[in-house]
Amino acid sequence: MTLPTRNIAAAALAGVWINLSEFLRNELLLKAYWLDHYRSLGLSFPSEPVNGAVWGVWGMLFGALIFWISRRFDLRQTIAIGWLGGFVLMWLTLGNLHVLPAGLLLFALPLSLLEVSVAALICRKLAPPR
Repeated sequence: MTLPTRNIAAAALAGVWINLSEFLRNELLLKAYWLDHYRSLGLSFPSEPVNGAVWGVWGMLFGALIFWISRRFDLRQTIAIGWLGGFVLMWLTLGNLHVLPAGLLLFALPLSLLEVSVAALICRKLAPPR
């Protein structure tokens, strides 16, 4: 496999992993938290196909970003930068909009760290930095 092919495969597989992880966490494990919180705000939880598609794009872009970060930083730094940039900033934004259920963070913090760690490992194993 050529270097460009390995790089694309690593970023794509990291994106697929992120999307799978996000789906399992938010649709299967934590959906009730989201629904209850949105209901308490008098809102409907956005679950139309277009919302899922946008999150799918987010996951693929996040996988590519983690790949890019992994080219410039070591594994721990990649995980830290990726997690802070991908999740902490998102949670600050959602919290500022009052649509983030705070109790969800008890589960989301460790699971998001695991998600970013696996994505970073995928990138480094499939296409080790030179």
